[in-house]
Amino acid sequence: MYGGFADVYDELMDNVPYEQWSRILDTLIGTYGVSRPERGAKGALESERDQVLDLGCGTGTMAELMYALGYDVLGVDLSEDMLNVAMEKREKSGSGILYLRQDMRKLELYSTVGTVYSVCDSLNYILKEEELLQVFSLVNNYLFPGGIFIFDFNTDYKYREIIGDATIAESREDCSFIWENYYDAETGLNEYDLTVFVRKEKDLFRRFCEVHRQRGYTLEQMTELLERAGMVFLEARDADTLGPVEPKSGRIRVVAGEHGKTR
Repeated sequence: MYGGFADVYDELMDNVPYEQWSRILDTLIGTYGVSRPERGAKGALESERDQVLDLGCGTGTMAELMYALGYDVLGVDLSEDMLNVAMEKREKSGSGILYLRQDMRKLELYSTVGTVYSVCDSLNYILKEEELLQVFSLVNNYLFPGGIFIFDFNTDYKYREIIGDATIAESREDCSFIWENYYDAETGLNEYDLTVFVRKEKDLFRRFCEVHRQRGYTLEQMTELLERAGMVFLEARDADTLGPVEPKSGRIRVVAGEHGKTR
């Protein structure tokens, strides 16, 4: 997963409003969180409070934007290829982001962090509720007292009614793709078979294929799992319209708070 696709991921995802998302994250942290986008000498506890974790950071686009806003950023992702792209960006930007290759179901940090965020439906790759519960429990464990968890997810409605069994194709000058979706109503899983053609020379394209599987969730499922993990639900919004969650919301953004620690 995200092998050869990693090299063209940013080009094919150029319609994702990362800058808008970074401003939303910054606002939510200011409203609910304890992290502060400040730099300078700090004690150990202040350093932990001010650090933010990008869970499922991919190619590091959001991590770079959050770093530019002044946050001390740590990025975690399972894909070595995606992390290689992220580290190339770090080398060009000179940012101080630390990247770790880890499975979020086995998250292991050296300290707590003030904020954990996960964007662009990374959590939909967790296909079983018990494994998602494990992720939420680990997040709560590594959150600084009073810290927050911000994440988005694709809903079951989106896979079932919008993209399930749809084929999406796009042709560009140097890169084209065919994205075929297959939704299984019984399991709630959406498989998408991705075929990408990338120009290597003037008239020579490389073709590669990847298979991805995601599961849609409901807000009720997410809320229950957060509470079972020990966190406190704070708010949910439609991540596309930025308005209230509706029955036909395709992507939902959730904010949850750490619970159980004392300062």
